[in-house]
Amino acid sequence: MELGATRVEVSADGRVTVGGEAISPPEGIDPYSAAIAVLADYAKSSGTPVLADAIDHVKGQEGRFHVHPDGRAEAVTGFPGAVDASAAESAQAPEGSAGTPPAKPSYGSAHLETQFVRPDRPRPTTGIRGALYSATGGFVNLGPSAKDQDEAELERRIARPLSGSFNTAILSLKGGIGKTSTTVGVGMILAEYRGDHPCAIDANPDSGDLAERALGEMLYQKVKPRTITDIVRDIDQITSLTMLTDYMHHANRLHLVAGEQDPALSDALTAAEYLKIKHLVSQYYSVTLTDCGTGVSHPAMAGVLPEATNLVIASGYAVSGAKRARNTLQWLADHGYENLAGNAIVVVTDKDQVSSRVNKRAIEEHLAGFCRQLITVPHDRGVADGDRISLDKISGGTRRAYKEIAAAIVDGYV
Repeated sequence: MELGATRVEVSADGRVTVGGEAISPPEGIDPYSAAIAVLADYAKSSGTPVLADAIDHVKGQEGRFHVHPDGRAEAVTGFPGAVDASAAESAQAPEGSAGTPPAKPSYGSAHLETQFVRPDRPRPTTGIRGALYSATGGFVNLGPSAKDQDEAELERRIARPLSGSFNTAILSLKGGIGKTSTTVGVGMILAEYRGDHPCAIDANPDSGDLAERALGEMLYQKVKPRTITDIVRDIDQITSLTMLTDYMHHANRLHLVAGEQDPALSDALTAAEYLKIKHLVSQYYSVTLTDCGTGVSHPAMAGVLPEATNLVIASGYAVSGAKRARNTLQWLADHGYENLAGNAIVVVTDKDQVSSRVNKRAIEEHLAGFCRQLITVPHDRGVADGDRISLDKISGGTRRAYKEIAAAIVDGYV
């Protein structure tokens, strides 16, 4: 340790000492921040920055930094990594001179495994860990928090490379409980974290509003009125992705096939027509979300269900919505779709903020017994108002729920 430097030491048991004296950080304060605060007090007393040598026995790290009276911490450049002079001179001594001649280099397989560049350690970006990392110029790197690591793992699952084309059908037996908002929100999350563009198809026979929820009503009214009906009409002439995208709408990286707004036409979509569209889209997109109608017995569903890799069942906390979700899963199991039912993801959206008389936990536990995973989406005014869904305007809890759904969907593809 350099003369005049104060030793900061983190023991294997988590204790922190500054100048040989143990410190007790206040509740909720990171030990490193507490140590820097003590050193800042030293600097105030002396009127000059304090040089600190730090050893972290937990992380196996060493470093040197200055702490100023105002609490700023600056890493001392060039440390660690200094080369011992005598060792360097010995290594450079020519053969026949005093000292041990340098060994001849080995070019065996072990030499090839040498790491010339150490991999970067993940850096914390949020909370006190991120603040401490910045304050010490990167010297004190506690790594990402458990929350940050969890978020990173979700993102890794969402971005997983896929081989082939996969389709997730999103359906419910009741309208207005978050089916389309889930499709848009999850589609945008997939678009944000995946390297490829996801596609969402509005196959709702009841004049679906998927494109409007993704673009906003005003913008949607200004774009070309291309819908699923136009693709059905011209499908034999669509022979490239460039031609197909001319029939689609784009919400950033999420590509959309808009639903037919004329109820007579939208209700006329057949299973065969949906299959043609799905097969066309699958040539160019590895991930497709199909926003279905409110039911499983519509003729188009005979084309949707056999082609679905997995299902998302939308539900709410209203007792009627929860019963319909359960009945949907039961219907699927009774009609030859046991695998889809057993591997389904049930999404319960607290859209209407039911009264305290409803036992939310009981509904969650009941539905969880019928599916692979149950994910709840909190009440969010940015979703409930029925207008454009923007990831920048939804709450952190809603964004987190959409990420969990997206990760669960991709998990079902591999």
